[in-house]
Amino acid sequence: MNTEFKEEDKILSIQITEEIDHHTTEKLRRKMDYEITRFMPRKVIFDFSKVSFMDSAGIGLLLGRYKLAKMLGGNTKIINASQSIKKVLEMSGVVRIIPVEENRKVG
Repeated sequence: MNTEFKEEDKILSIQITEEIDHHTTEKLRRKMDYEITRFMPRKVIFDFSKVSFMDSAGIGLLLGRYKLAKMLGGNTKIINASQSIKKVLEMSGVVRIIPVEENRKVG
C-alpha cells in the first residue's frame, strides 16, 4: 500500500494510490483511522486522482472515515474522482454527505 498521508495546518490529505475494493479496504481503514485519530484534523481530504476503481466496500470505507472525522470535530471532502468513481458516489448517495470537488489541488 502506497497511500500517502500529509498533514498541514489541521488538514489531513490522503492520496489513495490503489483500487478500493474488498481486498484493500481493511488495510486502508486501519491506516486511515490511525492517521485521523493521530492528527485529529479539522478537514480530511480524500484525493482520488490515482484511483481507477472503487466498489461498494469503498463506500463503507468513506462513510466510516466521514463518521470518525465528524466525531472528532472535522469534516471531509473528496477531490479528483474520475467519472466512473463519481457515478458510484452519486448512485450510492455519498455525494449528499461528503462533498465531491473536481480537479482540485490538495488543501
